[in-house]
Amino acid sequence: MHAYRVAYDGRPYNGFQRQPDVPTVEGTLLSGLARLDCGGPEDGPPAGYAAAGRTDAGVSAVAQTVAFEAPDWLTPAAFNSELPADVRVWASADVPGEFHATHDATERRYTYFLHAPEADDDLAAETLEAVCGRHDYHNLTPDDEGTVRELSGAIERDGDLLVVELRAGGFARQLVRRVVGLLDEILRDGAPRSKVERVFDDAPLPGPEGVAPAPAYPLVLTGVDYPGVAFEPDEDAVDGARSVFEALRVERHTAGRVAGRVVSGLSGSRQ
Repeated sequence: MHAYRVAYDGRPYNGFQRQPDVPTVEGTLLSGLARLDCGGPEDGPPAGYAAAGRTDAGVSAVAQTVAFEAPDWLTPAAFNSELPADVRVWASADVPGEFHATHDATERRYTYFLHAPEADDDLAAETLEAVCGRHDYHNLTPDDEGTVRELSGAIERDGDLLVVELRAGGFARQLVRRVVGLLDEILRDGAPRSKVERVFDDAPLPGPEGVAPAPAYPLVLTGVDYPGVAFEPDEDAVDGARSVFEALRVERHTAGRVAGRVVSGLSGSRQ
């Protein structure tokens, strides 16, 4: 068995999990494996295949992990030869035959970049601290089961952004995005701090009081831990991935500056 670390830009994809008729990261990986003759029956998943998590549409990753029975020649660089530039395998590890990329993960880490230039940083930290711990998060996920989780987190200021990191053994669906949505309601929309306690009530929140998930694109899966598994970076693959994502960074930074100039021009037109 081999495990692989995968980085991807989530914006062009309808999430990680394979779906019919729409582009997904998992579908892209499996299509690449099929072209390399490493797929399963009828080009389905290879034997033992599992992934660390199912990120939502638009969510990116640097530490998504997939594992399956792979030939020794399937290095990250070889894997990348049949993948598009925005999906990059960059490290690998030999793992035991019983390894399962979903069930064997002991911690997952997500980082969210929340644009909040005028937010009160102390209030942000206090709110996140109150949200973390062991709770039933049934009001912050569409899931009906598995809603009791133990979360830890940290928040720091980076210019106009609040960088929110959340850690847990596993996350219910949309939990990270709804935690950020709750933070946003309190920091920018003026929701009372007491809404945190209301979220943890046994009673479900009625529709108008529910917490909507924050947008997906500022969210990144930044870490997945497996005890005793040491991933070996493929330097060529790392260099290639770094070039791809640096180009994306420059492109989007430039686009942001262009949009900013349009905004300033429109503001000036009112004078």
